[in-house]
Amino acid sequence: MLGLAILAAALTGPGQTIGVSVFIDHFVDDLGLSRSEVSGAYMVGTLVGASLLPFVGRFIDRRGVRVAQVAIGLAFGVALVNMSLVNGLVWLAVGFAGIRFLGQGSLSLAATVTVQIRFERRRGTAVGLFTTVSGGLMALVPVVLAVVIAAVGWRQAWLLAALVVVAVVVPMALFGLRDLPTGRRGSAEPAGSGHDRGAAMRTASFWMLAAVTGAAGMMSTAMNFHQIDLLGDAGLSETAAAALFVPQVLGSTIAGLAIGYVADRIGTRYLPAVSMVLLLGAQLLGAVAAPGVVALAYAVVLGAAGGAVRTAAITLQPTWFGTGHLGSIQGALTLFGVGASAIGPVVLTLVEESLGSYPPALVVLGAVPVAALLFALGPNRGPAAI
Repeated sequence: MLGLAILAAALTGPGQTIGVSVFIDHFVDDLGLSRSEVSGAYMVGTLVGASLLPFVGRFIDRRGVRVAQVAIGLAFGVALVNMSLVNGLVWLAVGFAGIRFLGQGSLSLAATVTVQIRFERRRGTAVGLFTTVSGGLMALVPVVLAVVIAAVGWRQAWLLAALVVVAVVVPMALFGLRDLPTGRRGSAEPAGSGHDRGAAMRTASFWMLAAVTGAAGMMSTAMNFHQIDLLGDAGLSETAAAALFVPQVLGSTIAGLAIGYVADRIGTRYLPAVSMVLLLGAQLLGAVAAPGVVALAYAVVLGAAGGAVRTAAITLQPTWFGTGHLGSIQGALTLFGVGASAIGPVVLTLVEESLGSYPPALVVLGAVPVAALLFALGPNRGPAAI
């Protein structure tokens, strides 16, 4: 079951920033758009897609992961086909809305809930493996897509991605997820147990998790979206900058497994704060990036920040709120995370243009993880209502 969840999460890659990033220059060149226009379309599409995620969470709670993943897999395939047809700014924004809603949002949500409801003992370790291995596989997505684009073109690359997603995700759900709860009546806890979404949103802990995942979504997405340009200004070639997506896997693996181990054996109190320290470190390293060790360290720490925040947030939700309404709660948190990721690339672009380069922009935007860090260190973290 863990392997199936990992594979589903990895196949969200074409809808993730790390996958979309290899298409950005092609959108700019072939569609005659500026980088700011593409960033704006990405923001609008991501925000629209994020606004629908709470409905997906309720659907998963009511019908079960298996039914939901079949529907999501088919719809995601259609959205990827649509990306191969875009011919202007508005269509591009619509395309972004589809792949962000169904890939980064909905399919990720289904895979995450699969792990949360399947494991109780050693949940932290399971989540750590889930985030690190799926992140590792996902890091291969831009490499594979770049090879496919070079071989057959960017439009055909979207079509091949659609074929792979439908051919794997749908049968995997139909035949591999039979043992999971099929809906509210078969949920992992009795109906009404734990916190429902409304009760969870009345806790300080929910908003702390929203702040931490939002900060990570905003800044990690911004740096990944502009990685080629950011590291290019630091003196790296386009190939070297793209290759640094791979060392992110190392950082994500180390942090994810470490956070999962700590959650099972020591406790969870300071895990969200640790992820914000790592995110701030990545931004500061990005500000002084140069070819060689510093650029490598930047990539590893950025990956570690992502692995840490994902593992901590996924582990803490069932611990604090129970498993009876995880789809709805995870959907609400994903809304904040994806919504923040939508504005990240635009904010970084605007600050970079205002200050003249990326280094001061990354330092100024260090205020984002610092604010979330202070919130995470505040008192009374747990399921108690505000």
